[in-house]
Amino acid sequence: MSAKPELLIRAGVVVAVLVLWEVCARAFVDPAIFAPPSRVAAVWWATLVADPKVGHALVVALLEIVVAFVLAVVVGISVGVAIGITNLGRLTLFPFVLLLWGLPQVVFLPLVILIFGIGPPSRIAFGFSHAVLPVIVNTVAGMRDVNPLYLASARASGASQAQVLRHVIFPNMVATVFTGLRLAMTMTLLGVILAELFVSTNGIGAYTQLFADTFKPAPLLALVLTLALIAVVLNELVRLIELRFTRWRQG
Repeated sequence: MSAKPELLIRAGVVVAVLVLWEVCARAFVDPAIFAPPSRVAAVWWATLVADPKVGHALVVALLEIVVAFVLAVVVGISVGVAIGITNLGRLTLFPFVLLLWGLPQVVFLPLVILIFGIGPPSRIAFGFSHAVLPVIVNTVAGMRDVNPLYLASARASGASQAQVLRHVIFPNMVATVFTGLRLAMTMTLLGVILAELFVSTNGIGAYTQLFADTFKPAPLLALVLTLALIAVVLNELVRLIELRFTRWRQG
């Protein structure tokens, strides 16, 4: 199937969802509880763009997400390579990474607040804690999935460990690593917004709580949809970078 029919199908699904949302919200739901998309669109500009406080909060949240994600990528790939490069690392350290990944990260929020305070550093740190583990896990998995014959051939040819990593391991782990990066982007957004809800007094989390407490579903949904759009755009950027690396690997 070509790209154009796919886009048309996606657009049709979006339109169908919006129409169904509009009809159900107007016919069956109290407007004080759930707003139709027409009302959400009407208040979007006044709530998120015209209001400088909310706009500033969105920009700050976006910067926190980007910083947390970049830190998670750098640290996660470095730690993942250090663990996955040897069997000893995979057998001794990797189980502890999996154990940490299985724990609900929200239990560490009080500790993060205690260490970093209630400003942006705590929100960046909490987003980082959500994102770094998927990057580590997928980096180790990508290294483990490299064909042993490739490694043996490279070492038999006299390649150094750095050359093996650069020319054999890294090209074959790209797809797995970027799967972790896409997951990490979503988890970064989740971590930052959760921290905003608990520790922010003038950020996106505070406005989300304010709109919910004052029964303003239209601006609340406008804010939520804007955050969803940010997540989609950031994930699309990661996908475009993945395509670039994939072309490099194939070349």
